[in-house]
Amino acid sequence: MKYFLLILVLFSTQLLSQEKYFAVGTPVNPKVKVSWDKYRSTSEIEKILKQLQKAYPQWCKLESLGKSYGKRDLWLLTITSPEKDHSEKPAFWIDGGIHANELQGVEASLYTAWYLLEMKDKNEFIKNLLTERTFYIMPTMSPDSRDAHLTEANTTHSPRTGQIPVDDDLDGLEDEDGHDDINKDGNISMMRKKDPNGKWKVNPENPIAMIRVKEGEKGQYTILGSEGIDNDNDGMINEDGDGSYDPNRNWAWNWQPEQFQRGAHNYPFSIPEVRVVAQAIMKRRNIAGSQTYHNTGGMFLIGPGQKGDSYEGADMQIFSKLAATGEKIIPGYKLKVVSKDLYSVYGGELDWFYKMRGVFCFNNELFTPYNFFHKKPNGYMAKSSEMQEFDKYLLFQQGSIKWQEFNHPQYGKIEIGGFTKNWMRQPPGFMIQEECHRNMAFTIYHAQQMPLVKITDSKITEIKEGLFELVVTLKNNKLCPTHSAHDIKQKINPPNFLTINGENIKVLTAFTSNDFLFRRAQEQKRNSAKVKIENVDSYGTTYVKFLIEGKGKAFINFLSERAGNTDIEVEIK
Repeated sequence: MKYFLLILVLFSTQLLSQEKYFAVGTPVNPKVKVSWDKYRSTSEIEKILKQLQKAYPQWCKLESLGKSYGKRDLWLLTITSPEKDHSEKPAFWIDGGIHANELQGVEASLYTAWYLLEMKDKNEFIKNLLTERTFYIMPTMSPDSRDAHLTEANTTHSPRTGQIPVDDDLDGLEDEDGHDDINKDGNISMMRKKDPNGKWKVNPENPIAMIRVKEGEKGQYTILGSEGIDNDNDGMINEDGDGSYDPNRNWAWNWQPEQFQRGAHNYPFSIPEVRVVAQAIMKRRNIAGSQTYHNTGGMFLIGPGQKGDSYEGADMQIFSKLAATGEKIIPGYKLKVVSKDLYSVYGGELDWFYKMRGVFCFNNELFTPYNFFHKKPNGYMAKSSEMQEFDKYLLFQQGSIKWQEFNHPQYGKIEIGGFTKNWMRQPPGFMIQEECHRNMAFTIYHAQQMPLVKITDSKITEIKEGLFELVVTLKNNKLCPTHSAHDIKQKINPPNFLTINGENIKVLTAFTSNDFLFRRAQEQKRNSAKVKIENVDSYGTTYVKFLIEGKGKAFINFLSERAGNTDIEVEIK
C-alpha cells in the first residue's frame, strides 16, 4: 500500500510539474483546442468561431453580416471585455482572405481571435487591452473561392477572385474555359513541350525545375502555361475561368472601370461580399485602426495606391513609426508604399479605409523569402531557385510534381509538372503558427497605440465671489491621434467633445489650447458647455478652460468616437 501511495505521489508531482512548466507566449490548456499547422475550410472556420463564442459568451459575439454570392455566411466576431459596450471603446478591424487563394491571412485573423480570448485570463496585458479596446475580426471575406481553392484543382494563385460568373473573353459565355486538371492530381501545374528552339531547359540541380537558357544557348522546352485544353474551340486555353474580378479593386476610393483597372467589376461595391463588409465598417464608427491580411512578400503595405494621389505627411510619420516596430516584430518585413514600390491599385480597400474613413490601415503581405534560409531577400518575391532549394531540403519535394507525358488534344505530346498549389504562396505547416503569431503581435501593437484620451486633471480657481475658472486636462498617451491629418482636412468624422453639466452652474465661455498657459487659445462662445476639440494629437495634451458662474456639482464628460468615453465629477466651490 505504501509503495502504491509513493507511486501516486510521484505521478501527481510529475503532473503538477508539467502544468507549472510551459512554453511562454502560448495558451496553456485552452478551452478551444486548435492546431495551427493546417489550412481550414470555411465550415471548419465557422466551427472554431462558434466554439469560441460558446467558451467565452461574455467576451465575444458572433454574427453573420450577410451572405456571399455562394450563400455562405460572412462571419464577424466582436471581442472585448463585458463591462462596457463594444461601441464605446476605440476599435480595431481585422479581415483576411479578400483574395481567396491567400490562405494564411484567414489563419492569422482566426489565430488573433483565439489568442486574445484564450490569453485574457493568463496575461495582464491582453486583459487590459480588451478592457480598453474592441476587436472586430472577419476571418474570411471570400469564403466561396477559399473552398474552391482547397477542394478543386487550382494553381497556387487561383482562384484569387470570388465565384460570380464573368465573361472574360467577351464571347457571350461565362467561365466556359478555365483550367483543366489533365493528370487528375488535384493541382493545376505547368505544361511544357520539347522544342530545340525553346527558351527553357531543365535545371541540372533539380530535374523538376525549369530555368531560362542564356542568350545564344540551345533550349530544350517551350513553356505552354498552366494545365488546360481549349474547351470552347476558340484557339485559346484557360482564358475564361471562374470569377476573374478582384474584390480588392471594387472599393469606392479612386475606383476605375475595367479598361483602366483589371478586376474592377461593374461599379464600386458591386461585389456582394465587398458591399457587406463596407456597410459593416461604416456602421462601426469607433473603428480607429485596421489590418487587412494578404500574401505574399513580407510587407507592411500602405497607400496611396495610385501615383498622383498622396497621404498627409503627419499621417505618414505615424505609419512609419508603427512599421518601424513592426519590422522588429516580424524579421524580413519592410514598410512599402503600393504605388511607389509595387504597382497602381485603383479601388483598393487600403485607400478606402484611409481616404474615406480616416483610419490608419495596413495591408500585411504574409510570408517572406527571408523565412526560407533567414537571409535578406532580393525583392519581395522569392527566387525560383530559393523555392526549389527549400522544397528540396525542407519539404523533401512534397511541393513538386514530377513531369509526366500527356497527349494533349491541341498541342500533341507534352509534359505536365512543376509546383503544387499548396506551395510557393503559402507557408508550409511548420511555419504557419509563427507567421500568425508575429503578424498578430504587430496588429496588437497597432491596436494598443490607437488613441485613448483620459481626463488626467481638473483645477478650480475662484476669480471672485460666484465666478470660477475650471481647467480640465485631457491626455492621449498613444502614438495615434484622435483624428488623422487627412480626417481633419476632409472633415470625415465629427470632432471630440468635452461637455460640462450641473444644475446650479452656468458656463459663460470656454477656451481650448495645447499650451497650459493658453497662449494660443481658441474661444468657443456659443454652446460653450459642449466644447469641440478637433484633435488630441499623438502623445498630446489638450487643455480646456471653462469660465463658470454659480456653485455646485459639475459632471464632465469627454466623448470621442475613436478615442473613448470618460467622465469625472467635480465640486465648484
